[in-house]
Amino acid sequence: MKKSWQLDRRTVLKAAGASLALPWLEGMSFGSESAPATNELPRRMCCILFPYGIAVPKDDDPEREWGWFPTGEGHDYRLTRVLQPLQSLMDDVTIFSGLSHPNCRGMNGHDTGDTFLTGNNLEAVTYRNTVSLDQFAAQYIGVQTRIPSLTISTDGGIGPRTRSTTLSYSPKGQPIPALADPKQIFNRMFGHDQASETDRRRLETSGSILDLVLDQSKSLRLKLGVADQRKLDEYETSVRDVEQRIARSREWLKIPLPEVDASSITLDADPDSAKDYIGAMYDLMFLAFQTDITRLTTYQIGSYGPTLARTFPAAIGLEPNWHSLAHAAGKKGGAEKLGKFDQFLAQNLAGFLQRLKETPEGDQGSNLLDRTLVLYGSSNSRTHVNSNYPLLLAGGRDFGLKHNQYLRFGADTPMSNLFVTMLQSLKIEVERFADSTGTLAGV
Repeated sequence: MKKSWQLDRRTVLKAAGASLALPWLEGMSFGSESAPATNELPRRMCCILFPYGIAVPKDDDPEREWGWFPTGEGHDYRLTRVLQPLQSLMDDVTIFSGLSHPNCRGMNGHDTGDTFLTGNNLEAVTYRNTVSLDQFAAQYIGVQTRIPSLTISTDGGIGPRTRSTTLSYSPKGQPIPALADPKQIFNRMFGHDQASETDRRRLETSGSILDLVLDQSKSLRLKLGVADQRKLDEYETSVRDVEQRIARSREWLKIPLPEVDASSITLDADPDSAKDYIGAMYDLMFLAFQTDITRLTTYQIGSYGPTLARTFPAAIGLEPNWHSLAHAAGKKGGAEKLGKFDQFLAQNLAGFLQRLKETPEGDQGSNLLDRTLVLYGSSNSRTHVNSNYPLLLAGGRDFGLKHNQYLRFGADTPMSNLFVTMLQSLKIEVERFADSTGTLAGV
């Protein structure tokens, strides 16, 4: 016998001649309860995460030179061998220690990749997240470019909760799938989007199906349990996202794509060749900013799960297991091995920053780096330790940011204070983000 709360599997929302098929909901089972013109130069942001943490040897440890954090403090600091590749760029870089997300310190040691840009505690059972820094910013500046934001990672997709393979989360906390294939990313940015006349007319005349069926959706919601209501929310958000992309495509139809030489990037690179692959990802982000295809990017070099990036250390002759390399960092010789790999990652970051710095922008002597914020770091210090994140912020000199310093903070200063500073630098008027208590002093 069918009960009042049970739905037919073929249930659709209908209104004004439009229909929208629903996703599978628990209640269906009998067996289970365009870019506005602006004269100001762009403001951009890029956020990059590497997993598993770093080596943190004590000051009297013979391997201290292979620790990630510098020695000293303020402007009187000295880079260790790990971050030495950034030495010539330090006028555009600030390094931090002590920052982390207080809400996440009690989580499992490798769950915090999901929360690196959200600062949210993933409560057991629901594991619900909140909006990420980049997607919060996208609500304000994403409309200014053809692609609101670009989300990339080594593994692609979204991955399982607590071992996410994306850094980006929508305003409702839903993971945004990352792109992983350099060719696919290139085509997403620069592929031909000249619509046929039929497609063009469809785009020009299409309205919002979701708006048409919204009233019926509200009625249906009253019949659903909490879990199904959440699924319906996620589904409606996904449909709305598609419709917004259609609307944006309509605005950009008559604007030609920039011409880019695909041969300048190793588009056939894959994670089996870490040097080429990481290089290609940075090249793609550089081109995205140079051509103003987007002003917001996130790049997850590796997730905390069984990521394809685990073998990356083999690129410089180390054990092909990043996770075990991190676990051994506290043993004799371990800091040097992990430190050498972190140095390799820093070399790749330095190359990206240098390209931004060498690319002029505007007629006032600025360059791309002067108008781009680049956040780089990990959500572990030592592996499995969710405090004292290794972090640095580069760029943004045109926004009034001060650099060439190493700032130490206590555990009472949340990383979200840095987020507020970054958002304000992007001219997004916000006083709080996640658990922030203000802006970050010294930046």
